Amino acid sequence: MKSINVGNITVNNNMFALVAGPCVIESEAQVMGVASKLKEITGLLGIPFIFKSSFDKANRTSISSYRGPGINEGLRILKKVKDDLGVPVVTDIHEPYQARIAAEVVDMLQIPAFLCRQTDLLVAAAETRLPINIKKAQFLSAKDMKNVITKVEETGNENILLCERGNTFGYNNLVVDMTNIIELKNFGYPVVFDATHSVQKPGGNLTTTGGNREYVEPLAKAALAVGADVLFMEVHEDPDNAKSDGPNMVKLDEIEVMLKKLMKVFKAVRDVESIRISH
Repeated sequence: MKSINVGNITVNNNMFALVAGPCVIESEAQVMGVASKLKEITGLLGIPFIFKSSFDKANRTSISSYRGPGINEGLRILKKVKDDLGVPVVTDIHEPYQARIAAEVVDMLQIPAFLCRQTDLLVAAAETRLPINIKKAQFLSAKDMKNVITKVEETGNENILLCERGNTFGYNNLVVDMTNIIELKNFGYPVVFDATHSVQKPGGNLTTTGGNREYVEPLAKAALAVGADVLFMEVHEDPDNAKSDGPNMVKLDEIEVMLKKLMKVFKAVRDVESIRISH
């Protein structure tokens, strides 16, 4: 597997990395609070950590839904996280012009699932030479990502991560086919499992997206067991009152216990020798 450097961390097979943070930037204080706590927890556990939050959620269910503070204010806050806490940061982009602007601050760009076939967006992101986390669309198979990868590679950028986030299963529902992770790994790039968007109920609450956060942990365990290299989780201090994606976000005060369980799964499938010694 190709190792990818994201800021000051390297994504490889030694330990799964965590990409985490609130779905959308709600305020500077909120972002700094969540980021600080996640850095503390992951530091104690030895898990490489990349902070994620969005300056704009352009694909909200309702036109009246909160979208974020916008690119200028959002990037200012992300830069503060990066500078004050010393952790890499990632955010998603929705339009080609945003790639260059965001690249001045972030350590990795993210392509939303619905937009992963948008050639101009992919090329603009690739031209920054930053690592790119490309989410596989809900309507694509893993093998369909070959064309997506080629668009980035032919722009001269091979700093690619591929993200599984479930597939559409009827109306307002997603299902995760874990064989997609195996297929994605065959491309030779690190594979991310989006454990929180995979439990969404898109548009399930009519004007907002629903979700089942109680499924995050078991799906994350399964993803690590079949080979995922990175876990993506949206984390919030009070998901029930979050401005975006509350039903599927992990509660901040529950993430440490969950990560400890996930580390046991990772070690069981990747570090057989240490399991033998412990038993």
